Amino acid sequence: MKYLIFLITTIFIFAGCSQKEYFEPENTVGSYDNTKEDLKGDIISMNRDGATLDNGEIITRRGLSTFTIPEDYHFLNIGDNKVITSNYKDSIMIDKKVIKTGGVVVAASLKDNKLAMIFSNNSIQLYDINSEKILLKEYYNHSFVNDTRIANPYFMTNIILFPTLDGKIIVVAEDKNQIIRNIVVDADGQFNNIIFLDVIDDTLVAATRNKIISVGDGVLNVKDYTIRDVISKGTNIYLATIDGQIIKTDISLNVIDRKKYKYAKIYALAYGSSLYALESQGYLINISNDFKSEKIYDFGFNNEEKVIALGDTIYYDNEYIILK
Repeated sequence: MKYLIFLITTIFIFAGCSQKEYFEPENTVGSYDNTKEDLKGDIISMNRDGATLDNGEIITRRGLSTFTIPEDYHFLNIGDNKVITSNYKDSIMIDKKVIKTGGVVVAASLKDNKLAMIFSNNSIQLYDINSEKILLKEYYNHSFVNDTRIANPYFMTNIILFPTLDGKIIVVAEDKNQIIRNIVVDADGQFNNIIFLDVIDDTLVAATRNKIISVGDGVLNVKDYTIRDVISKGTNIYLATIDGQIIKTDISLNVIDRKKYKYAKIYALAYGSSLYALESQGYLINISNDFKSEKIYDFGFNNEEKVIALGDTIYYDNEYIILK
């Protein structure tokens, strides 16, 4: 009998442990009432700066584009007003011009004649598209598992920032095409590729899934968060964490405000006139600029489909919505 009691107790313990908890707000203010627009296709791939639809159209930070790309290519970035795409095999295209790369390019940026590329084997390359010469090539530790939101290289005034797949920022002097510094953002664990890279008021801000750093005026700030999403707006940084926090910081990563939503799983952050967070159970959280109040809307979407937020727009399923 005592063995039966032990067995029943064990079953209840494991049943309790296996139950998933979900975000359930006490009150919502109804459905979000802004007008939804239809996409003409479904999202098949995406990165930090945009997405590709199955009809060949692309989504960029400028919005939905009617520019179409060949079936085997995927959007990477916009550089010098040109569309950069990759076939994830051996070539990229700049608008309609094919450039053979000899490897899988997963991120790229263009300025004038210089093309900065990151390969799937975690090598970086600087290429002159006019002379068709490689100006710089370096290899780093192979990264076998990566977050799909791979950040693209970043051209500053006289330097180029290469965000690697193993959690580093490689700083290259543009005039000499030489590496002048390595900045380690996250050297530990899997999924430590750079998912966010921005320069705000001459301060570099970069993040992986596990850490965020800022570098400005010779000062390095590092914070450990398990990050679901990160965006910038003005001189503020906004983070959504795996434990349901939404955090507002300055560019030195000092916390200005934060809110906690129990069991919330944030898919994406976006910014209209204030901050929005898309939650996996079909809710859209809108937080006031002073973080003193919030509204939670019902917002149905298929959480098994790809979702991307760019600026004030959320793209999901085969629709998109521009936030107020």
